[in-house]
Amino acid sequence: MFGNNENNTFYMAFNAIGVLFAYGMLAGSIYYAPVDFSTKGYWAMGIGLLTIALVNVVKYRLDHQASDDRIAKLEAAKAEKILEDYVVEKN
Repeated sequence: MFGNNENNTFYMAFNAIGVLFAYGMLAGSIYYAPVDFSTKGYWAMGIGLLTIALVNVVKYRLDHQASDDRIAKLEAAKAEKILEDYVVEKN
């Protein structure tokens, strides 16, 4: 369904490392920023909420794509059944 599983594992690991690096850099920039602790808290909450929103967007897009794939398979099966019935009736 998704191609070679080894490639997917590699790309997922690479992306996970990239995400962890980005969060580490964000944490460092928040820690070393010369602002009040409350401002750092707002920045951290914003990063957390943005992460939640991005995960939800990706999840809903994947769900929508899976739904479209299922509908396409059902339509193909329906068309095949109609053709099969037509061929059987003609013989």
